[in-house]
Amino acid sequence: MTATKPATAKAVPVPTPNTKPFWEGTQAGELRMQRCTGCSSHFLYPRPNCPSCGSTQTEWVKASGRATLYSYVINHMAAPGWEGEVPYVIAVVKLAEGPRMMSNLVGVAPDPAALVLDMPLEVTFEARGNIMLPLFKPAA
Repeated sequence: MTATKPATAKAVPVPTPNTKPFWEGTQAGELRMQRCTGCSSHFLYPRPNCPSCGSTQTEWVKASGRATLYSYVINHMAAPGWEGEVPYVIAVVKLAEGPRMMSNLVGVAPDPAALVLDMPLEVTFEARGNIMLPLFKPAA
């Protein structure tokens, strides 16, 4: 007889030393990203070198929290152990500072008629275990 894995709640991210400043920001209600002090480019995901110029001179900064809808998919099937509602919107948003980020959209119907590309969005946060996840909703 094989052991079966019990159904679990939604997955909870596990911060690493490289991502710790990002997750500390979400706990404070801020979306943070890295910025190169050499060429001023903003970037996500966290890494030791600027992807634009290769510099190691980077800093963590608070982002505006503004974005636009770049792309999306409406997921109609729950993953095993998923406790959220379906369908839901998985989105790629383009942050005002330039980088793109994958997240979920909330506060909007999971319907192509309601999901207009380039629609203005703003960050919001949802508790997931002891982590706050950045999600996006239509801008007020």
